[in-house]
This record gives sequence, C-alpha cells and structure tokens, in this order.
Amino acid sequence: MPIQTISTTPFADQKPGTSGLRKRTSVFMTPNYVENFVQSIFDSLEGFKGKTLVIGGDGRYHNDVAIQAIIRIASANGFGKAMVGQGGLLSTPGASHVIRHYKAFGGLILSASHNPGGPGGDFGIKYNVGNGGPAPEKITDAVFARTKTIDRYLLRDAPDVDLGTIGMHRSGEMVVEVIDPVADYAALMQTLFDFPAIANLFANGFTMRFDAMHAITGPYAHRILEDMLGAPKGTVVNGIPSPDFGGGHPDPNLVYCKPLHDLMMGPDAPDFGAASDGDGDRNLIIGRKRFVTPSDSLALLAANAPLAPGYANGLAGIARSMPTSAAADRVAETLGIEMHETPTGWKFFGNLLDAGRVTICGEESAGTGSSHVREKDGLWAVLLWLNILAARQQGVDEIVRDHWAIYGRNYYTRHDYDEVDAGIANKLMDDLRAQLPQIANTAYDSLKVAYADDFTYHDPIDGSVSGKQGIRIGFADGSRIVIRLSGTGTVGATLRLYLERYEPAHGQHDLDTQQALSFLISLADRIAGIRERTGRDAPSVIT
Repeated sequence: MPIQTISTTPFADQKPGTSGLRKRTSVFMTPNYVENFVQSIFDSLEGFKGKTLVIGGDGRYHNDVAIQAIIRIASANGFGKAMVGQGGLLSTPGASHVIRHYKAFGGLILSASHNPGGPGGDFGIKYNVGNGGPAPEKITDAVFARTKTIDRYLLRDAPDVDLGTIGMHRSGEMVVEVIDPVADYAALMQTLFDFPAIANLFANGFTMRFDAMHAITGPYAHRILEDMLGAPKGTVVNGIPSPDFGGGHPDPNLVYCKPLHDLMMGPDAPDFGAASDGDGDRNLIIGRKRFVTPSDSLALLAANAPLAPGYANGLAGIARSMPTSAAADRVAETLGIEMHETPTGWKFFGNLLDAGRVTICGEESAGTGSSHVREKDGLWAVLLWLNILAARQQGVDEIVRDHWAIYGRNYYTRHDYDEVDAGIANKLMDDLRAQLPQIANTAYDSLKVAYADDFTYHDPIDGSVSGKQGIRIGFADGSRIVIRLSGTGTVGATLRLYLERYEPAHGQHDLDTQQALSFLISLADRIAGIRERTGRDAPSVIT
C-alpha cells in the first residue's frame, strides 16, 4: 500500500472561522478541497508521527466520503493510529472526551454544528488539540497560511476501512480502531451525575421529551436516558442521525424546535423538555410553561451544580462569552469565585479550564459545558438539569423563579440577521467603531452610556490578545447593547444583535422579554441603522 504524492493547487477560501472551516457541502465536494485542508492541518503540526488521531462527525451528508479520505491522508503522513466512531459518528463533546481519555495527539471533527445538512446544506472540518478543545488561533492561523501555498498532499493507496464494524482495522501501516461512539461518554456521565436519583425520578412518573433533531445526540440520548436511566421508550424523538437531519435545521432554538416549544406550552406538556443540535454541543431547556434562556441556564446550572456528585466540592470559577448575559456574574459574585468574560468561541475557555481557574462555562448560543471536556456539551447540560430537578424536587418554573428572587432577572434576547451582504455588514461595523468615542459620552433619553468599546480579550493564562471581538455599549443601569459578526455562517455575513436589561431581585420578573427590551431594541437600530443598511424589516431569527 504505497504512499502517493498528489499535486494540487491552493483554494483561496480555506480560512478557519470560530469553529473550524465551514462551507456549503458542494464546496467540500470539490476535488482536492478536503484533502488540501487536512494536509494543511498536518503540515502545520509537529510531533504526531506514530501518535493517535481521533476522527468522527455528526453523520451529515459527505461525512463518510471525507472520513475515508482523512484516514488515507493520516496514514500517509505517519499517524500510528486512528480512532473512529462506528459509522463515522462521534458527537463533538464525545470526540473531545475520547481525545482526552485516550491521550490522543488530537482529532478531526466533521460537522457544521447547528447548520443544515444534505447536498444543499453545509459541511465543516475542525481540528481539536490534545486537551480535547478546538485549536487555538496560533494553529488555525498557521493552517490558513499553509492553505495559501500548498502544492501537494500525501495519500495512502489503500481500500476503504469498514467503519460499520467495531474493532481493529488497518490502512497501510496505521491501525484504525472503530469504537462505540457512546460508551466512553456514557461512562463519564456516570461519574458526574447521580444516576440512581435521576432514575428514581423517572420511576416515579416524571415525564420528559428529548428532541434529538435527527442528529448525532440521538444514539447518546437513547442509550443514556432510555436504556440507563429508565426513561420510557419514546422519550427521545427524532433519534436516528440523518445525513440531512430529516430535512430540518438542527439548531435547538425556538424557531427550529417549535414543535417541542408548542408541546411544552400546551395542556399536555411533560415535566421537562430538551433538545440538542447537529453535533451535540448545544442544548435547549424548557420546563412546563417555562423556556429557560441559555444565559439563565448557565447561571442556574452554576448556582446548583454542587447538587451533582461531580461538582459537590464547588466551582473554581465561571466563564462566559462576552455577548452572554451577566446573569452568571451575579452567581459568581455571591459564591465568591472567579468570573471571566471571553470572546465567543469555546477555544477561549480552554486555557482557563486547563489552568483550573474555572469549572463551568457558557455561551448565549445555547452552549454550556464544564471541565469534564473542552467543548460545550448539550446532553451534559440536560443531565445536570435532571440531577437538579431530582435533588430539589421542584419543577423548572419554580426553580427559575426562585433563582430570580435571589439574583434578579437579566431580560435578554438575540436578534440574528442571516446572510447579510458581507460588504454591507463589515461597513456597518466599521462605521460603528468610528462612532464609539462619540457614543461613549452620550445619554439617550436619560439613559447614560457608561462605556462604548470594541471588546479586546487579554488571556490571563498565556497573555495572548484577541481584538475586534464585538462592539459593546453599556449603560449606567446595567443594560447592554452588543453587536458582532458571527463566525459560524457559510454564506454572506450573520449580524448578531444582543440586548440585555437587569431587573433586581425585588423587581418585575414577568414581563414579555421583547416588551421589556423594546426601548433597547429601538435604540440599537437608532445607533447602528441595521434595518436601513441591511434592508431587512425584521431579524431572521429572534431567540
């Protein structure tokens, strides 16, 4: 099985974003596109000869073809072993755990997360380093530089590996171990949560609906919730991964997971509702008649985490992405632990987690996780919620209300403007940056601006600096307007507007969120001119 050297030419568009390289599936199906990017990753790394590479993905269209190509390239480049999820399947948090548990050199995760799949959908490849987390910017920058000059890739002339059969296989001199994608992750969850208490909850009639959205979390949820914890069969719906996610959009928000929301708001609602996304790293939490925002969920999980055995000794600290609401800050202050504000992107939490400075992290885009892996983890969040429900013997709505009565409520929303012309979006951001000095000294209808800046992050562990991470306009009463461009889209630009207003513990906690934030919504458009510049009458998605 000889090694072939294949001549190639660079592609100009292989710059990794917040979570790897994401493009339309048709782009990744272009001859040499996958091969160029993967070889560029390996060319940017050192010391992997004879080491282990973890490979897996969310089962979306083209995963199977791309994984076979990656195996051949990894073999030709000298990896000693590849660990691949059966059928090519591994959730993103599951892959992170496998990398860490088996001390692999790193891993390649094939996913475009919450983006649609299928031939007309999206595809992605992300490299994770040895700590199980996404590659830091110094690596992704080196990869991008290499993609611009690459002129060859190495390929093992070998047949496809049987990914359907668990066990040892070979691709040339490299061992390929096909593993159960769920087993190691499920064992980890048993060390973190009180499985007997959760099982007792179900045994006593507790009802739940988990929507896997035809995505990767289905096999994990069937195994853990139904087989191990005893939830009735049928608790997990849409649980078989599909290359096009059943024709749906695997983003667990109130737009794309509307059937679950409608069920939970209806007369026959179960006690608890939850969902996860394409690659299993996001979550949606809904109680009967109560949607829990991701920002509130982070704060609630942090406040109640010691109820779970894996966190019984308390938390070292909490970290949140800058656009995420300050609800978790109030928990950290009360607990007397560290609180860190980082740019969006889970890779920014890695140093803090590795240094033991924080235990729980979260992003407003439905991502929460902890030090157990180096990715956000949708099913972990669901299991921690179940542990809290079992320990407190209260419903979701009661727990949320009790939390607000102690810490106050951060009314919070995100407005997404998808597929905006990139030129228009970038000009809007540039113009807004130029106005920041003027905005910083302004009062809007008696609402005084406390600060106006373009967020820059100084990593307290390695001293690295990340600039232009989003425009923040903060007000004296604790309200905020944040505007940034997302790095997870594949067409045009996604402009995201975040709005937040704090209501103290003794205040009004039952207002409609959009009504409570109506002044800030209007003010944001007045300052940035989003509707006029984009030509949009309304956001694409409101969460």
